Amino acid sequence: MEQSRFRLAISLLRQLLKLHPRPFLIAVAGASVYAVCTVASSFGLGYVVDEVIIPRFQSDIVNGQTFVTASFIVIGVGLLRAVGVVFRRSYAGISHWSTSESLSTQIIKHTMRQSTTWHQQHMTGDLVARVGVDSDTAASILGPLPFSTSVILLVVLTSVWLVVIDIPLGLLAVTIIPLLFALNIGYQRRIDRHFDSAQKALGDFSEAVHESFDGVMVVKAFGAEDREHLRLGGISSKLRDARINAVKARAIFEAFVDGTPSLVNVALIAYGAIRVRNGDLSIGELSSFIYLFTLLVFPLRIIGYLLSEIPHSSSGFKRVREILDEPLDAQSMIVTLPQDSNIAVEIHDATFSYAESDAPIFSQVNFSVPVGSTVAVVGETGSGKSTLLKLIAGLLRPQVGSVHVLQGGSALVFQEPFLFSGSLHFNLTLGKSIHVPDIARALWASVSEEFVSNLENGIDTIVGERGISLSGGQRQRIALARAIASGRTVLLLDDTTSALDPATESMVLERVSSLSDITTTIVVASRPTTVKIADLVLFVHQGKVHELATHETLMINNQAYANLMKSFEMDRKAS
Repeated sequence: MEQSRFRLAISLLRQLLKLHPRPFLIAVAGASVYAVCTVASSFGLGYVVDEVIIPRFQSDIVNGQTFVTASFIVIGVGLLRAVGVVFRRSYAGISHWSTSESLSTQIIKHTMRQSTTWHQQHMTGDLVARVGVDSDTAASILGPLPFSTSVILLVVLTSVWLVVIDIPLGLLAVTIIPLLFALNIGYQRRIDRHFDSAQKALGDFSEAVHESFDGVMVVKAFGAEDREHLRLGGISSKLRDARINAVKARAIFEAFVDGTPSLVNVALIAYGAIRVRNGDLSIGELSSFIYLFTLLVFPLRIIGYLLSEIPHSSSGFKRVREILDEPLDAQSMIVTLPQDSNIAVEIHDATFSYAESDAPIFSQVNFSVPVGSTVAVVGETGSGKSTLLKLIAGLLRPQVGSVHVLQGGSALVFQEPFLFSGSLHFNLTLGKSIHVPDIARALWASVSEEFVSNLENGIDTIVGERGISLSGGQRQRIALARAIASGRTVLLLDDTTSALDPATESMVLERVSSLSDITTTIVVASRPTTVKIADLVLFVHQGKVHELATHETLMINNQAYANLMKSFEMDRKAS
C-alpha cells in the first residue's frame, strides 16, 4: 500500500512540477533553511542557558563577550529561520496557485478548441468543475510538500543532534520518533474518512440548493415549497450528522495525538533530570533537548497530511487529464471563398444527421447565396432551419459534402440571445477594439440606438446576469447589434426577431438589408412580413432544401410552400 502510494506520488509530482519547477525549488530551499535553523536554535537555547542564565544566577556576573555571542546566535538563527519560513510559505503558495492556474488555462484552451458537437456531449457543470475545483485539487499537494521535505530533513538532523547531546536520552527519543510518526499517519488516515464523508454530504447539499434556486419559479408556480423544504431538510440533516461524526472523531484522535507527545516529554524530562543530577548532562543541554523534541512533534503531522493529500490530488489530476487527453474534434469543414467572389455561401452535396443511427436531417443539399442578398429560410417547425444555419456557421459539420463561406466568415444570432453580465459596450465588442462609428451603425441597424441612449449610463450600462435588466426584445436587438459590429461578411439570424412586434421587426430587417454592400443576410422567417422583405427564399421541406427563388415564384410553383404561407397568414390574423 505504501509503495503504491509512493509511486503514485512520484508520478503525480513529475507531471505537476514540469509546469513551474522554479518556485517549488525555492520553497524547498526555504524549507531546508528552516529545518537547519530549527536545530541550530536548540543549540542556541542550550548555549544561553549554560553560558548566560546559570552563570547569572550563580555569580551574578555575565561575561559581555559571551552575552554578545549568545545574542548573535539567538537573533541570527531566528532571523534566518524567519526568512526560511517566508520563502517556504510564499513560494509554496506561488507553486500551488501557478500550477492550478496553468492546468485551468490548459483545460479552457482545450475545450474552446473543441467543436460544438463535443460540447454537446459534455455537461457544462462538469467542465466548470474540472477547470476550477479539480485543477485546484490536483495542485494542492504542492502546498504542504516543501514543508514535508523540511520535516524529513528536520527529523534526520534532530535524530543526529539528540544523540550528540546525550546518547542514552537521544536513543530513547529517536526510538519514539517513528512511533509518533506512525501515530500521526494513522490519525490522518482515519480522520480523512470522516471528513470525506462530510465533504460528500456538503456537495450533495450544495447541488440540491443550487438546483432549488435555479428552479425557484417552477417550485412557486406548482406550490411545491413545502415539499422542497422537506427535501432540503433531509439532505441538510445528513450533512449535519456527517459533520458531527467528523468532529467527534477529530476530538478523540487529536486528544490522543496531542496527549501522547506530552507524556513522552514528561518521561524525557524525568529521565533527563536523572542524567543532569548524575552530571552526565547539563541543564542547558537538557533544555535544548526538550525544546527540539517539542518543536518536532507538530511538523510530523505534515507528513501524515501529505500522504492523505496524494489520493485527493491524484484524483483531481486524473479528471484534468481526462479532458486534456481527449483528441481535438475538428471544428468545421468550412472552405473560405475568395473576397472577390460573387457567392457568399455555397453548400455542395451536404448530408447531416446528429447521430449515425438517426435518419439524416438533410440529404445531398446544394444551393448558393449571392453576395449582398437577403435570404429568408422558411419551413415547418422541426424541419431543420436552425441546423442549416449552424452548418453555415461551422458549429456543426456535415458527414458528407462541404460548406463554403465568403472570406470574413459568418456571425450567428440565436433566437435565445445570451448577454454577459458586464456593460452593453462589452456585450457589443466582447473586448475587441471596434471603432465607435461601427458600433453606432450596429445599434442603428438593430433599432437599438433609442433605448440605449435612454438608459442612465447609455452604452456603459451594466445589464446584469444574462442581460436580466433588459426586455426580451432588447436582448435580441443587442445580440443582433453585436453580430453586425463584428464585421462578418455573412449574417445568420435564427428567428432573431421573434420577441419583437411586427412593426419593429420590419424596421430591423429593412435596416439590416440596407447593409447589403457589406453583409449578406440569411434569416429564419416565420412571419409573412419577414419573407416579403427578403430578396430570395430558401424553402426547407422533408429533409430537402429547395432551390433559391423569390417568394412569388415559390407561391406559384411549390404547393407545399404556398400552404405553409397560408398557415402563417391565418396565424397572424388569429393573433
